[in-house]
Amino acid sequence: MNYINIIIRQALLFIACLFLLSACAPRLHERGGASYYADKFKGRRTASGEKFRQHKLTAAHKSLPFGTKVKVKNLSNGHTVKVRVNDRGPFVSGRIIDLSKKAARRLGIIQSGTANVEISYKKRKKF
Repeated sequence: MNYINIIIRQALLFIACLFLLSACAPRLHERGGASYYADKFKGRRTASGEKFRQHKLTAAHKSLPFGTKVKVKNLSNGHTVKVRVNDRGPFVSGRIIDLSKKAARRLGIIQSGTANVEISYKKRKKF
């Protein structure tokens, strides 16, 4: 009887682990170019309707839902920053994300203006 209880407990633990692992959203990655907004966009409305502010950690992406949190890694120096998508763009070939000046500063791309980056984010579940 004791042996059966141990097997049942282990089976339940295994099932619980599988359930928890399947509930986790997969992390998706993209690689490409990044740039940052010019100062002339300060105070203008973004595609999400909020005012653009250079001192916030925000970004523009072509298709990610507004509010998505994205981790951006500069591939040349390893610096990372987490930003929130609140606008659409960039509309330049080869670029995958436009950053606020604060985010660009943290990545070390103010001087060059652009960098090769990898972005990662969790895919949202559809209910």
